[in-house]
Amino acid sequence: MLTLAILAPLAGALGLALWRETGETAARTAAAAVAALPLALLALVWLGFDTAPGAPTFQAVEELPWIPSLDVAWRLGVDGVSLPIAAMSALLFLGAILWPVETDGRARQYFAWLLFLEGVSLGLFLVLDLLLFYVFFDLSLVGMYFLIGRWGHGAAQQAALKFFVYTLAGSLAILLGILGLVLAGAGPLSFDMRVLIERQPLEGAGIAAPLVLLAFVVGFAVKTPLVPVHTWLPPAHVDAPGPASAILAGVLLKMGGYGLIRIPLSMMQETFARYALAIGVLALVSILWGALVALAQTNLKRRIAYTSVNHMGYTVLGIATAGALTAGAGQEAARQLALTGAVVEMVAHGLITGALFLIAGGFWTRTQDYDLDGYGGLAGRAPKLAAATMLAAFASFGLPALAGFVAEFQIFAGTFAVFPWLAAIGVVGLLVTAALFLRMIQKLFFGPLPETHRDFADLGRRESLVMVGLLFFVVLIGVWPTWLLAVIDHGAAVIVAGR
Repeated sequence: MLTLAILAPLAGALGLALWRETGETAARTAAAAVAALPLALLALVWLGFDTAPGAPTFQAVEELPWIPSLDVAWRLGVDGVSLPIAAMSALLFLGAILWPVETDGRARQYFAWLLFLEGVSLGLFLVLDLLLFYVFFDLSLVGMYFLIGRWGHGAAQQAALKFFVYTLAGSLAILLGILGLVLAGAGPLSFDMRVLIERQPLEGAGIAAPLVLLAFVVGFAVKTPLVPVHTWLPPAHVDAPGPASAILAGVLLKMGGYGLIRIPLSMMQETFARYALAIGVLALVSILWGALVALAQTNLKRRIAYTSVNHMGYTVLGIATAGALTAGAGQEAARQLALTGAVVEMVAHGLITGALFLIAGGFWTRTQDYDLDGYGGLAGRAPKLAAATMLAAFASFGLPALAGFVAEFQIFAGTFAVFPWLAAIGVVGLLVTAALFLRMIQKLFFGPLPETHRDFADLGRRESLVMVGLLFFVVLIGVWPTWLLAVIDHGAAVIVAGR
C-alpha cells in the first residue's frame, strides 16, 4: 500500500503532463481523485497500525532490492513518527489541489507539479533507505521551484531561485553527512535505516562524529528553517501562490524536523546527546526571533511565514530535549513527552499554518494585496473567512482545546524537566505569538471597512470544504488527542529508549 501511495501521485503527474486536451475543471478533478488515493491508503495503514507494547517499531514494511552491492533497496515502512506526518501531508495536498487559484491557463501543468511534489514528499516520509531519502529530499526542491517560479507573483523568479540555492546547499551538507555516517560502519556497507539505527556507526568515532552531526544539523536547519539560515523562507512564501505556500510550510518544512529525528537523533545517539543543549539553544533563538520579527511585519504572508520559524523552533526544542543525556529520575519520560510533543507540533503546524496560507492566498485572489493596513471590518462582510482565520490563529498561539496547545504543552513540560531555563525563556515566544495573531485579526476583521473592499467575497463552497477538512482535525486533536498520541508515543518511546 505504501508503494502505491507514492507511485499513484507520480503516475497522476505523468498522466496530466501527457493529457493535452483538458480544461482547468477536468484537470483539478483528476488531480483531486489521484490525491485522495494516498490519503485513503494511509488511513488504512493507520487503522492497522499496532501500538501495543512490544509491537514492531516499523510496520507495513515493503522491500525490493535495488543496488545489492550497497545494500540499497526500495524499502518502505512507517513508525509512530512518520505515519502521522505522512497522513497530514496527504490531507494537505488534497486541500491544496482543491483550493481555487489562478493558473494562467496552465492548469494541467500546475496540478501535475503538485502531484509530483506529493509523490516525492510522501516518499521521503515513508522510505527506510537513506539513499532514497536523499533522492526524494532533492526531488522535492524541483517541484516547489517550479510552483513558485511559474505560478507565483511579484519577484517569484528570484524567490524561487533563492529557495532552490539555499535548500540545495543544505541538501549537499546532508549528503556529506549520509556518506560519513554510512562509511563509518564496521560491518557490511548498508543504507538500511534500521541497520544504521541498530549499529550506531559513529559511536566512539572521535572528531568524525561531531563533524557528521554538524553536516546534518546545518542541512536540516536550512530546511526547517532555523535562524540564521532562514532568510530564504519569507520571499518564497510571499511570492508563491497560496496552495504552494501551504505545502511549503505544511509539508516541506517538516522534512527538516523529521530528518533530525530519523537520522542524527536515532542513528547518532551518543553524539547528539553531547550537543543537545547547543541544538536547544539554536531552537530557542529561532522561537524568539521568529515571533518578534513576525510581530513587526505588516505583510500578511510575511507575518505568517515568520511564525513558521517560531513554531519549527518549538519542534527542534522538543527534539533536542529528547536527545539530551540525562540520568535523573523520570527524565526518560520527560524526554519522551518532549519528542511526542515535537511530532504533534509538526502535524498541528502543518494543518494550522497550511490553512492560514490558503486563507492568505484567498486574500490575494480577491484583492492582490497582502498589506494588513489596507484591510479592516471584514468580519461582517466575510464571516466564514473570519471564523476560519480566527480559529487557525487561536490554534497557532496555543489556545487550549486546539491542536497547538496539545503540542506546545508537551514540548514545554518535557523540556522543563531537562532544560528548565530553555523552557522558561521559550514561553516568552508564546506571548509574542499571541500578540501578533490578535493584532492581525484586529487589522483584518475589525474597525471600518475600506470602500475598496465593499464587494469582498466570503469563502466559496470549495474553499469552505477545504477549511472544514483541515480545521476539523485541528479541533479534534485539541479535544480528543488520544487517537494521535497513541501512535506517536509508540514511535517516541522506541527512539528515547534507544538512548
